[in-house]
Parts: sequence; structure tokens; C-alpha cells
Amino acid sequence: MLLVADLALLALLASGATAHADTVVLAIAGSVDEVLTNIRNWLMGILAGLATVFLTIGGVRRVFGGGDPGEQEKAKECFKAAGIGYALAALAPLVVTVLKGIVGA
Repeated sequence: MLLVADLALLALLASGATAHADTVVLAIAGSVDEVLTNIRNWLMGILAGLATVFLTIGGVRRVFGGGDPGEQEKAKECFKAAGIGYALAALAPLVVTVLKGIVGA
């Protein structure tokens, strides 16, 4: 059985049939500046999206928490997290500017 497998492998390798994979380029960046701009846009989108999720969770906790002080405190923490997320999203262009200075773009 092992001999048959070895012969099949040898025949496959000796046949000269090679697989040619066409290279598919998904994204081409023209410059480092363009790459950093894309990073900024993605960073801002992700941070703003997460902040919106925390804002929504905080609002739901606030409304459905009723008079429960524990739920009200958790809602406040969600609102703080949302505020921090929006602040970081607003600072994303500053981070990219610093990276541009480091890279020299």
C-alpha cells in the first residue's frame, strides 16, 4: 500500500504539471501617505462604531434599569466608555500625523 502511494506521488511530481496561481491584488497603495490615511479612516470608523455600541448599551441600561442603582451606575460607565471612544476617534488624525512625522511621509 505504501509503495502505491509513493509511486502515485512520484508520478504526480514527475508529470511536470504545475499549478499556476494568478496573483490577485486586492488593494494598491500609491504612497505611504495613502496607507496612513487609510489607517486613519479605518481607526476612526472602528472607534466610532464601538463608541456607538457602548452609547446604545448605556441608553438601554438607563431606560430598562428603572430605579436599580447598580444598573444606573453600569449605564454611566457605558456612557463614559462611549465618550472615551468618540474622543479617541476624534484624535485619530493626530495619531496619523505623528506617524507621518515618524515615517517621513
